[in-house]
Amino acid sequence: MPTQGRTLQDVVDSVTNVAEHLYNNETGARVYPVVRPEYTNWRDEQTSWRESVCLRDQSYHMADLYVSGPDAFRLLNDLAINSFRGFEPESAKQLVVCSPQGHVIGDGILFYLADSRFQLVGRPSANNWVEFQALAGGYDVEVERDEWSVHDPGRRRKVFRFQLRGPRTQPLLERLTKGGLQPVRFFRIGRMTITGHEVSVLGWPGVEGVEIFGPFELGDEVKAAIASAGEEFGIRLVGSRTYAINGLEQGWIPSPLPAVYTDPALRSYREWLPARSYEATGSLGGSFFSESIEDYYLTPWDLGYGRILKFDHDFVGRSALEGMEGSPHRRKVTLAWNGDDVAGVFASLFAGGSAKKYIDLPLAQYATWMYDKVLGEQGDAIGISTFCGYSWNERSMLSLAMLDEAHARPGTEVALVWGEGSGGSRKPSVEAHVQTEIRATVGPAPYSEAVRRDREAIATR
Repeated sequence: MPTQGRTLQDVVDSVTNVAEHLYNNETGARVYPVVRPEYTNWRDEQTSWRESVCLRDQSYHMADLYVSGPDAFRLLNDLAINSFRGFEPESAKQLVVCSPQGHVIGDGILFYLADSRFQLVGRPSANNWVEFQALAGGYDVEVERDEWSVHDPGRRRKVFRFQLRGPRTQPLLERLTKGGLQPVRFFRIGRMTITGHEVSVLGWPGVEGVEIFGPFELGDEVKAAIASAGEEFGIRLVGSRTYAINGLEQGWIPSPLPAVYTDPALRSYREWLPARSYEATGSLGGSFFSESIEDYYLTPWDLGYGRILKFDHDFVGRSALEGMEGSPHRRKVTLAWNGDDVAGVFASLFAGGSAKKYIDLPLAQYATWMYDKVLGEQGDAIGISTFCGYSWNERSMLSLAMLDEAHARPGTEVALVWGEGSGGSRKPSVEAHVQTEIRATVGPAPYSEAVRRDREAIATR
C-alpha cells in the first residue's frame, strides 16, 4: 500500500487532539458490503446457526494480504504474539500483532497455504502492519493485497469464502460430497469437491462449522450448490444485517483501536499509512471518552488473548508484554443487558423531549471502535464495553466487555452507560440524545453454552 499524498501522520499533526478527532470522524456504523441485508429475516437467520445450518458469505467484508517468499515464515513469526511451533502448511491460526509498547494493533486468520506462502484475512489493521514490516524490515518476501469491498463493492475478489455453521452442517457436507467427505480437524485445511470443482475447506472453531473457499469465479456456482443441497436441512443464507451477531455470541471482539497513533517509534509507520487508511478514517464512539488516545489502547489480556500469548520466540512487543505479565489484567466477559432498561430506551422514543440513544437491532454499533463505560455498584468505572448487539438465540442484548478482575465473576451486576456525553458527537450515525445507565449481568465469553461445549471438546482432542 504505497503512500501517496497525505498520511496518517499528517492527520495526527493537523489536529489538536487525535482522540477528539476520531470521536467526531464522519464514519458511522460498520458496513458489510455486497451481501443482502436479509434473506428471510434476521431472527430466522440467527436461529439457523443454532438449530439447523446457515451459510454466511464472507467474500467481501474482509481484507486479504498474501505473503510469500523465503522469509515469509520468519516475518510473521517476528510479529506474532502467539507461537508458530508446529505451524505447517495446510493449516491456519489466529494471528495477533502488537506495537513495541505491547498494545494490540490488530488480528486476523492466517492461512498457511503452502511452503513459504501465507494468506492473512481480517480487518486492514493487521494486514497494514505486516506489509509495512515486510518492506521496512528488509525481508525477502513479496506481498499482494486484495482489499475488502467496503469502498469498491463491484471489484472482483481473488477468493470466495463461505462459512457453514450449525448442528446440521455435517449432514449437509455428506450430501454435497455424496459421502466422500474426509474429516477436517480444527484449523486444518482439507479438500472437497462441489459440482465437479475442488475447493478448500477449513475446520472452524465454534458449533459444528467449516469454512469453504476457492477461486472467486466459482463462488456463485458453489453457493448455489450448497443452498440447493441444504434445503432439506433447513439452510438459511445469513444477511449482512445480522452477520456479526454470531461472532458476538462466540466472544470475539472484532475491532480494537489500532495502537499506532502516539509512539515515536511508529512515526515511520504513520508516515507510510495514507490519510485514507482504516486507521485514519475510522471513528471512536460510545460513552467512554478520553483526551488521551492511549487510554483506548488494549493489551492482549484485555481481549482474551493471554491464553495464546507465548514467549517462546522473539517478536515485536515481547519485552513490554513480559513486563506487563505479572500485573493485574482486565478480563474479557459478556454483558447481558437488562431487558426492562433496554425497553426503556425504546420507550423514550415515544415520550417526547430528548430521547435516549437509539439502539439499532440486531447490531447496535454506531462507530468503528465502540467504547462504553461500565460502572460498579458504587458508580466507579470498572471497565469498558465494546461490541454490542441483540441475540435472538439468547433473547438478550449482549456486549463484549473487559472488566477489572474483581468485577468479572459471572453473575455480577454492573451498569453500562449508553449514549455519548454532551448530546452526542458529530458522527452522522449519532442523533441528539441523553445518556442513560443500563443494568447488565456479567456472563462468560463465549456466552453461548453450545459454543463453550464445542471449544472444550476441541481442547481435549
